[in-house]
Amino acid sequence: MITGTLLILPWLAGLLAFALRPAGLRRALLVGTALAHLGLTGSLWCRRPSVGGTGWFGPDGPGLLFLGITSGLFLAASVYALGYLAREARVTHRDFEEGFLFQNEPERVFVGCLLCFLGAMTLVCLSRELGLLWVAVEATTLASAPLIYFHRHHRSLEATWKYLLVCSVGIALALLGNFFLGMAAARAGSNGQPVPLSLDALLVAAPGLQMPWLKAAFILLLIGYGTKMGLAPMHTWLPDAHSESPSVVSALLSGAVLNCAFLGILRAYQVCAAAGQGEFARELLILFGLLSMGVAAVFILGQTDYKRLLAYSSVEHMGILALGVGLGGAGAFGSAWHAINHSLTKAALFLVAGNILTVYQTKSIHDVRGVSHALPWTGALWTAGLLAVTGTPPFGSFHSELLILKAALDGHQGWIAGLYLALLGLIFVGMATAFLRMAQGRTPGGLEVQRLQYLGLAQAPPAVLLLLVLALGVHLPEGLRLWLQEVAHAWGGA
Repeated sequence: MITGTLLILPWLAGLLAFALRPAGLRRALLVGTALAHLGLTGSLWCRRPSVGGTGWFGPDGPGLLFLGITSGLFLAASVYALGYLAREARVTHRDFEEGFLFQNEPERVFVGCLLCFLGAMTLVCLSRELGLLWVAVEATTLASAPLIYFHRHHRSLEATWKYLLVCSVGIALALLGNFFLGMAAARAGSNGQPVPLSLDALLVAAPGLQMPWLKAAFILLLIGYGTKMGLAPMHTWLPDAHSESPSVVSALLSGAVLNCAFLGILRAYQVCAAAGQGEFARELLILFGLLSMGVAAVFILGQTDYKRLLAYSSVEHMGILALGVGLGGAGAFGSAWHAINHSLTKAALFLVAGNILTVYQTKSIHDVRGVSHALPWTGALWTAGLLAVTGTPPFGSFHSELLILKAALDGHQGWIAGLYLALLGLIFVGMATAFLRMAQGRTPGGLEVQRLQYLGLAQAPPAVLLLLVLALGVHLPEGLRLWLQEVAHAWGGA
């Protein structure tokens, strides 16, 4: 009952948002749906039904982990969106008074697609059938594309088309991977019968899968879903989409949808591990993880656009997640914990970046100075976000990154540990240089700090998210620790 309601609620709310005309009702619907979704997710965490057999839907440990992250971030983004949409409406109304065509359609499309986006991500997290999972990941692309184009600018149009094109190529490769997986399972059942592409059925029949087809399927699924996840070198859509999207959309893209694509890779990895091909899959995850961190380090150093800087930071952290699972052991636990830390931190930073963009009207790092002086609360959050995103104690990201380093050392893979530390050091230098340059210094002359009514409300969601990351660094609750152990065990770790 709870699972079905979670799956249906966002889609119905999205359709209703397209029909509603009063802006106040649409915004109330957005926040109300987010609250209901989080409440249902919490109920599912407390009373998780059993999964197994050939069912299409079911909440297991990894799925519920990413569902909880998605639901929490969506609530934070919805609260932030109240002020954001109010400001956009005022700007549009001013343009109307100056002679431009004013329509209420953009906000209706924005809220409707945002709720459908939540529905698609929920479907990804609760899918147990790998074909349905593929459909859900593609649905996240289609639902989020209009959100990227919200500002109707030629750069946002270019970013939207790039997002659709690159992710469509990736999802096509993932579809081919599903076909190959079907070939691997064609005779794996009893009496040589085919096995359905249900995760539970595949895990049971894994030893009987045809290994060449399975290996080829994993490679295609890793590249296909890795494109949507933002692993290098398939990450090319990510900097443009994150830079040109409204900040509330960027927060969800980086904090939630990348995790959904990662879940698709992890489902394939679970099948490989059950079939005795875990080492093969882990080597590929380590390769793409280190490559993503290396590419991110190159582009972070000397970056001039702070939203693109955050986008490349997401590429780095997706690499860290893949590396943790690839190393196994404590690394799988660290990866599960880091998924929470990164999602909360990156969503908070994109929301803070939206506040900076509102006041300074530029995304150029060189043109933004004195944020801590002009906007004290925003400057404090920006600096705290720097510490959290770079894994500085006492934030939770420090502990999760340290566990991944421990996994490399425990596995006697010193070269991986050394390269991992070197890349983290380079990225810290690049991020700190940009962040501190923006936070400190003299405020540019003539800067008119906009005392918008929504600015205080817009500071609350990122502040709460960063406080959660700090709390996870100070104390990891026992219930959450046991949950992360269950997730790590599903990923072949400890």
